[in-house]
Amino acid sequence: MTIRFKERVLLAGVEAIYGTDPGLTAAANAILAQNIAITPMDGTDLSRELELATLGAQATLPVELSAQLTFEVELAPSGTAGAPPAWGPLLRGCGIAQTVAAAVSVTYNPVTQGHESLTLKLWIGSTLYALSGARGTVTMALDAQTNPKLRFEFRGLFTLPVEQAPPVPTLTNFQAPDPVTSARTPLFTIGGQALVMRAFSLALGNTVEGRFLVGAEQVIVTERAELVETRVEALPLTTWDPFQIARDQTRVAVALRHGTQAGRIAQIDVPSAQVQRPQGLENQQGIKEWPLRLVPLPVAGDDQWTLTLT
Repeated sequence: MTIRFKERVLLAGVEAIYGTDPGLTAAANAILAQNIAITPMDGTDLSRELELATLGAQATLPVELSAQLTFEVELAPSGTAGAPPAWGPLLRGCGIAQTVAAAVSVTYNPVTQGHESLTLKLWIGSTLYALSGARGTVTMALDAQTNPKLRFEFRGLFTLPVEQAPPVPTLTNFQAPDPVTSARTPLFTIGGQALVMRAFSLALGNTVEGRFLVGAEQVIVTERAELVETRVEALPLTTWDPFQIARDQTRVAVALRHGTQAGRIAQIDVPSAQVQRPQGLENQQGIKEWPLRLVPLPVAGDDQWTLTLT
């Protein structure tokens, strides 16, 4: 029987107990994703290193088994101020806290302790691939004239794939995004200076590792290194000078607001970022552009950035 790769259903939900399926349903936990890719049985092939009387390959043992799942989700708020988006659980699985102010806002920020975990289930045809105890990292990408996206990479504990009829997903909680345009993205500043932006990304930079010991196997986030990358139109240095800012290690704030209607506004704030040394210039349509990299740094801790939906 031919299995069509396009026949995919993805579910995800936050685990109350690490590694335990929270009871995912197609009605409450379906994910509207793009560019799904899976490594269903990652790990190490441990050679037995047997002393044999003849030449030949060694038998191996599969150890440190995990699964990797990557995909993209459109960055579109729920449409109602104070209502978490359908992709909120995915951020929570990346070492991010969710704070809800009813009827006002939903705010996301990184945390060092108390990382939540996810169960993810992917059907391709009638084959179910499940990840438990999954944690990951994410990149928020907003490039001009494209849809804003969240690019996720998850690693979870390996579960043997099985044949199971896929559910029918309910995806009505996912809203269509607003493309990134001058009209729909009314604010982009670095150090208070408004800049003409071509591309922007904020990578969480989580290091996600399997920890496989006797008595406990889990996937953990061991480190984080956020990075902002952007490309902007160059300005006269008398107006804004990224070279001097980088040399002097001056901290700057970054603000990007996308969306103009209540319930559909997403704002990324980086209160204290270090501009790294500019490493080149770009020629786009005969216009000089700066590729810039900025490192979000903590002020009090776990406040390197926020994503606020209003």
